[in-house]
Amino acid sequence: MTTTTTTSSSSSSANSMNNQSTPPPPPESAWIDTYQKLIPQWKSLSLNQNQWRIPISISRVNQFDAARLDVEMSAMLKEQLVKVFTLMKPGMLFQFEPELDAFLEFLIWRFSIWVDKPTPGNALMNLRYRDERAIEPRAKIRTGLEGSGLSVAQKLWYCIASVGGQYIWSRLHSFSAFRRWGDSEQRPLARRAWTLLQRIEALYKAASFGNLLIFLYTGRYRNLIERALRARLVYGTPNMNRAVSFEYMNRQLVWNEFSEMLLLLLPLLNSSTVKSLLRPFSKDKSSSSEEDNATCPICHENPTIPFLALPCQHRYCYYCLRTRCAAAQSFRCTRCNEPVVAMQRHVGVVDQDHKPASQ
Repeated sequence: MTTTTTTSSSSSSANSMNNQSTPPPPPESAWIDTYQKLIPQWKSLSLNQNQWRIPISISRVNQFDAARLDVEMSAMLKEQLVKVFTLMKPGMLFQFEPELDAFLEFLIWRFSIWVDKPTPGNALMNLRYRDERAIEPRAKIRTGLEGSGLSVAQKLWYCIASVGGQYIWSRLHSFSAFRRWGDSEQRPLARRAWTLLQRIEALYKAASFGNLLIFLYTGRYRNLIERALRARLVYGTPNMNRAVSFEYMNRQLVWNEFSEMLLLLLPLLNSSTVKSLLRPFSKDKSSSSEEDNATCPICHENPTIPFLALPCQHRYCYYCLRTRCAAAQSFRCTRCNEPVVAMQRHVGVVDQDHKPASQ
């Protein structure tokens, strides 16, 4: 009896301990209450995910190159258009140069940005404009380059700011310069307008410089117009690499260095000395000495006013010899490389063509 009582008491104590450690089961409606509490948090989280974009880095060099290529394209179109008016009155096209530049910029905008296509420079650099204000659904984001193009309002404001603003500013600047608003003799109103223009220009340059520093740091919005419209340049195709051929660049560098070396050395060379050194290697050896002496060694024509270079007594044109002696104090004869110390009028035999007919 004692053993049985002990066993039953120990089992009852174990059961009571298990009942105390195991929590009671939740009610059947508990998961519904929890779901309703999490719905607001889930909506806010999904909204943040829709606004989230994959951070991407667009090459700053590509964006600068695209802007430079657009400028070069506009210059090429302007050059071809100017050739059409070459036969017209000179200087007539100069007074309409701002209108011509605005017309070309409008054509580039009309057939590129307005129809959702990249500009020529952006197309070569694999870039396109994207509206940073638009929210792209999270399900459509794969590479971070997705996003709609510019809206109609952004396109119109881009045209007004880039084409119209540049035209108005150039016209206003030329008009103020023509009217001489900056002169001290002008009226106070004109002076104030000129000062206001100068301050606006200085403010714009300072803002552009600040935007440049921000662009170099972040890689977004290379000018103030893009920053104001929030029109960002992104890659058009994610799998296209930047293909750069350095062959043309190397040729340009070599030619520039060679031309600079020639510009440095040519003023130091004496042309007469070089000619005398190269004379033995010249191919024109068939001409006789009489023909050589009959022509001026500078202009290679028969001297109209013949003069002799002393002491070598080679014949020159008066104006050729006089100008060379005046230009160089130590002028040397181009035939014998002797220094010319004086010049004397040549009084020789009359040429055969000018002799009178013999009786």
